Amino acid sequence: MLEVRGGNPLGGTVQVRGAKNLVPKAMVASLLGETPSILRGVPQIRDVEIVTGLLELHGVRVTPGPDGQLPDGELHLDPSDMAQGSIVDIDAHAGSSRIPILFCGPLLHSLGQAFIPDLGGCHIGDRPINFHLDVLRQFGAEVDKTSGGIMLTTRGRLQGTKVELPFPSVGATEQVLLTAVRAEGVTELRNAAIEPEIMDLIALLQKMGAIITVDTDRVVRIEGVQSLRGFIHRALPDRNETASWASAALATGGDIFVEGASQPELITFLNVFRRIGGEFEVEETGIRFRHPGGKLTSFALETDVHPGFMTDWQQPLVVAMTQAEGLSIIHETVYENRFGFTQALREMGAQIQLYRECLGGTPCRFGRRNYRHSAVVSGPTELTGSRIDVPDLRGGFSHLIAALAARGTSEVHGIELINRGYENFLDKLIGLGAEVAA
Repeated sequence: MLEVRGGNPLGGTVQVRGAKNLVPKAMVASLLGETPSILRGVPQIRDVEIVTGLLELHGVRVTPGPDGQLPDGELHLDPSDMAQGSIVDIDAHAGSSRIPILFCGPLLHSLGQAFIPDLGGCHIGDRPINFHLDVLRQFGAEVDKTSGGIMLTTRGRLQGTKVELPFPSVGATEQVLLTAVRAEGVTELRNAAIEPEIMDLIALLQKMGAIITVDTDRVVRIEGVQSLRGFIHRALPDRNETASWASAALATGGDIFVEGASQPELITFLNVFRRIGGEFEVEETGIRFRHPGGKLTSFALETDVHPGFMTDWQQPLVVAMTQAEGLSIIHETVYENRFGFTQALREMGAQIQLYRECLGGTPCRFGRRNYRHSAVVSGPTELTGSRIDVPDLRGGFSHLIAALAARGTSEVHGIELINRGYENFLDKLIGLGAEVAA
């Protein structure tokens, strides 16, 4: 539990390192190499700990940089002694993460089998693994359900295939990339995700010797190769953490410099941030975000796949929008249950109404499936301290922002979920002047 006394503007500097949505996948990619890899910019977050443990269970040596203190977030990954891990140990270690499904392709190439335990993760919408399994079957894997998980095997080299995604899913695109690079023949992936983290993963795989072509129509072609080598790679900065600190500055009337933030991956967010009334300055080493004083402006936005407004940016920004003049409209088109976090905001005094209808023009997969996936926020409203239970990673950080912006004291429970994606967030909050106590 974290006790938060709100009402004070946040000010100061925080540092962001490699993206949570890239680093664990890059670590998995090291399984594909015949020589060791070096990954830089690795944040100390729970997902990295989980993947480290899973790699070690498969015989991979994972060690920090030369001085043993993760200098600049450096990890060395050596798969020379890779072996199939204990099913019991894998199941016990990975139950809280969805990353294990991405181990399948690399393990099938190297060991001929892979065990996937029941998957966890944030409960923000329907993210089934059936599509992953169907794709792996197309590559030639045999899938058998067991108690507590799924065992995949292959009798020979996996074969390239043609895949068309019904939706440009990041996870499904990662699965195809990590499986296709060493499959025999050419794999064609249509309607692929092209998020910056996907492009960074492709760049990393290319360093390893992969041959990958990305067309302008979301078609990715992968020419399989017999073997790959290790990589030396620096992960791109975490744009989601950057957007979260930017939203915190806006909601609390603060001024935060995010060291390590990169502008190109945030252009869509920065445009919305400016339209609402926030100000930012892009500097050589990061981006400064601040509330300039005066009124914030209500806004209408829709989440979408890249290059649209990212769904992970929506939740922290909604907190800032409770302080804007007028009605703001948000149409969530990626995850159908992402507005569950707004219940706590309403209990704190926010005026937020949820709707089943699509309040926007972007094509939506679940507009007629009875999900409350549109929101209207009326502001400005004063927030007051409350007891809060963290529902998921981004929603949890959004609750923290609300508690910091609110009058009085809040109790935030379940903060361990926030550790999955925010490095040293408690120390960072204290450094920004927040009054918090664990």
